[in-house]
Amino acid sequence: MEEYKVLKVLGEGSFGRALLVHHRIRDQKYAMKEIRLPMSSSDVENSRKEAILLAKMKHPNIVAYIESFEADGHLYIVMEYCDDGDLMQKIKHQGGSLFPEDTILHWFVQMCLGVKHIHDKRVLHRDIKSKNVFLTQSGKVKLGDFGSARLLAQYVDISTDLSGVKFYFTIDR
Repeated sequence: MEEYKVLKVLGEGSFGRALLVHHRIRDQKYAMKEIRLPMSSSDVENSRKEAILLAKMKHPNIVAYIESFEADGHLYIVMEYCDDGDLMQKIKHQGGSLFPEDTILHWFVQMCLGVKHIHDKRVLHRDIKSKNVFLTQSGKVKLGDFGSARLLAQYVDISTDLSGVKFYFTIDR
């Protein structure tokens, strides 16, 4: 953890915190997820699954995995920092006015490419929503937050496991 300097808290949730950090040696900004590790060994393994799945996802439309490590009772997942926030923030900032259709289409195509990639890897994200779609100032759209994701042991036609957040039904079920 000493290689990273915390610049600010990006968000907080039941899992822990999302931080904007600066890597002192690489001179790069990253997003770091700080997850409080639960006491039981099975819960610890579930917490580690997000890092394992994210590490397998190498695609321009998936938030890039940098590294993960454990320290002081926390799991830290270091990821690419998307410097234009998430889609939910962008929608709120728009203040009720509509986005141009070509912008929406551009975002949608990139989201579909990201979903196709994770499905090709037999991964279900299970929590695709505007808060988990990240944007860069260069116009890239990236899927992130693989905390609810599951690796399928075999190909199936439909996931029967209900998951996600109330009032959101993810598109990759």
